[in-house]
Parts: sequence; C-alpha cells; structure tokens
Amino acid sequence: MISPLQRPAAQPDLVPPLENGDRLDRLEFERRYHAMPHVQKAELIEGVVYMPSPVRHGRHSNPHFNLIGWLGSYTAATPGIEGGDNGSLRLDMDNEPQPDAYLLVLPSHGGRVILDEDDYIAGGPELVAEVSASSVSIDLKGKKRAYGRNGVLEYVVWRVEDRQIDWFILREGQYERLSPDSAGVYRSEVFPGLWLDATALVNGDLSAVFHVVQQGLASAEHAAFAAKMRGTASSQS
Repeated sequence: MISPLQRPAAQPDLVPPLENGDRLDRLEFERRYHAMPHVQKAELIEGVVYMPSPVRHGRHSNPHFNLIGWLGSYTAATPGIEGGDNGSLRLDMDNEPQPDAYLLVLPSHGGRVILDEDDYIAGGPELVAEVSASSVSIDLKGKKRAYGRNGVLEYVVWRVEDRQIDWFILREGQYERLSPDSAGVYRSEVFPGLWLDATALVNGDLSAVFHVVQQGLASAEHAAFAAKMRGTASSQS
C-alpha cells in the first residue's frame, strides 16, 4: 500500500502544441497559442490552423511596411480612427486571423468592434488589408468568406507576385470589387479621403502614394468625415 508521502505529485495539464492544419474552435486555438509564446503568428481560419513560414523581405516585409505607412498617414489626420498591425481578431468561434493591417472606427466614435477585457478586438474592423504572397489562396478564399460574414466592410488584398491590388467592398452581405477612378486611384467608401494609387504602391513609389493620400486628406469629403467624427465623440462624452 502506497502512503500519501509516496504518491506522485499531480501533473499539470499538458497543452498540445499548435500544428498547421489542426481543426479547432477559437477557445482551444487560443489556449494552445498562449502556451507557445515563441510562435509569432498563427491564425484560425474557418476552423483550420494556419502557421505561415518565415517572412521574406521583398515578398512580404517591405510591402507590409509600405502598406502600414499609407494607412498610418491617413490615421494621423483623421480623428476617431485607429489602426493595427498583426493584431488577433476574434471574429467568431471558427475564426481568429491576424491581418497584416486594419483600420477601425473607435467605439467612442460609433465604431462596431469591442475591445475585450484582455485587450483583444472582438468583431470585424471596418477595413482589413493583407499582403499576400504564398497565402493568396487563403486570403482570397477562407479569409475573404470569414471577413465578409463578420462584417468587414472593405477588404484590400495586395497580391505581391502578381503585382496587383484587389479592393473589395461589402454590399448586401457579399463582396464586390471596388473600381478605381479614371486616374487609377481607389477611393474608400467607408473612410472618406482614404485614397490609394495602387500602381505607385506596387512599384514602391511612396512619394506618389503619399501625394495621393494628401489629395484625399485635402478633399471636402474628408473634411466632412473628420467633422462628423469630432461631433460623434462630443455627443458620447
């Protein structure tokens, strides 16, 4: 008979590691992800775990940097707006992506997302952007379905190897392609004044990208939107 002093100590629950292709719900995905602090990026898309390979400079890192610069210049001049880079989004029980970038309207200014107590975003931001090299099929299939179903109003995909940018807008629950104007400039319908010279961005011509951004920020539509954002904050204070 084993005495109490001889009994082995209870072992802590072992958390299985995340594996590419695992089928999990969001709660189990987060449990395993939190137990692997060395993992920098893992996503749950339509119930499947995706763990991307290391990031290369020309195919992802530099385009990502330039994309953030474009969005950041708009955010700096627009009240009530915040952006994020690789933040996890709790969309639903089958989806927790880490988009390359997003823009959202703050809840204090009438935005739709919720900032959970543990500092995660719950819900779909107004705009999500992905730099897509090896992940094109995921970004244009599973992620696109998940973002649309969870109310992401505009979805921008930069297909690096194809040197193309797709801009989708959610209308009646379905994504439609947003067409550029006669000068080849995309104009956001959700964020007035957020203009993009897609050719310049693809070519790495940041001077031209920022020139078009400044034109958008100087437009009457942006002035009206900024005034609306300031008014919304005042009314909710």
